[in-house]
Amino acid sequence: MAEVVLDKPSWRELAHIYRMMASARIRADWQYRASFFGYTITQGLITFLDFLQIAVIFGRVDQLAGWSVAEVAFLYGTSSVAFFLGDVFISQVERGPQRVRAGTFDALLIRPLGTMFQLCADDFAFRRVGKLVQAIVVLAIAVTMLDVAWTTARVAVLGTMLVAGTVIFSSIWVIVSSLAFWMVDGQEVANGFIYGASLTTQYPLQVMSHWVRWLFMFVVPAAFVNFFPALYVLGKPDPFGFPSWVRFVSPAVAAVLFVLARSAWLTAVRHYRSTGS
Repeated sequence: MAEVVLDKPSWRELAHIYRMMASARIRADWQYRASFFGYTITQGLITFLDFLQIAVIFGRVDQLAGWSVAEVAFLYGTSSVAFFLGDVFISQVERGPQRVRAGTFDALLIRPLGTMFQLCADDFAFRRVGKLVQAIVVLAIAVTMLDVAWTTARVAVLGTMLVAGTVIFSSIWVIVSSLAFWMVDGQEVANGFIYGASLTTQYPLQVMSHWVRWLFMFVVPAAFVNFFPALYVLGKPDPFGFPSWVRFVSPAVAAVLFVLARSAWLTAVRHYRSTGS
């Protein structure tokens, strides 16, 4: 069953439709205010435990592979902000394979909008913002603790890092969710890649084993979310001896992954066979 797309809406129309669908979902969640606030606050606190693990490590050591606590907090903050932005706006694609198994994915195909757009807007969960707020707070504190001269170039690289990192994480989410269309229950495999990438980017890459570094540099290029651009921002040498320009290729990596993710999703939808076929 092919995806039905009629006259393509303009960006302004898409933004208006997205706001309406997301607002409807927020209003539905808002009907249960205690649950909404409880989930938001709890998620933020639980996620903060991840950072407390880093604090425990630095309770025993002064540096981790040559990185100070402020520098590792910077890695954690940049990784988490990018990851949770993707979690708020894109992670709903995980529900695509679930809808396939439930037989409800067909409903997305008969509407004059893209399937990914509908999934992300219809399942928008504002309550996840608690995790994002926690990440922003950690990043803000790390930035104030760093002994770095914040030049225009460094600020620009930091901003680009967050944008590119969000695109990289979001693209990985879409790609692994697309593969799940061909797997009976591939969500656990998909989660291993996306959450493994998130965890890896919270620490200096040199503390990882050789095969983990290889995996997240060349197969799932999560190292370009923050590690390589952070080397420039923090003025640190590259422990792997790559050329200096590698620190600035995160936007290019994000663009390539975006194209691959779009192609993977469209291919998955195009080869989808409805439950009635």
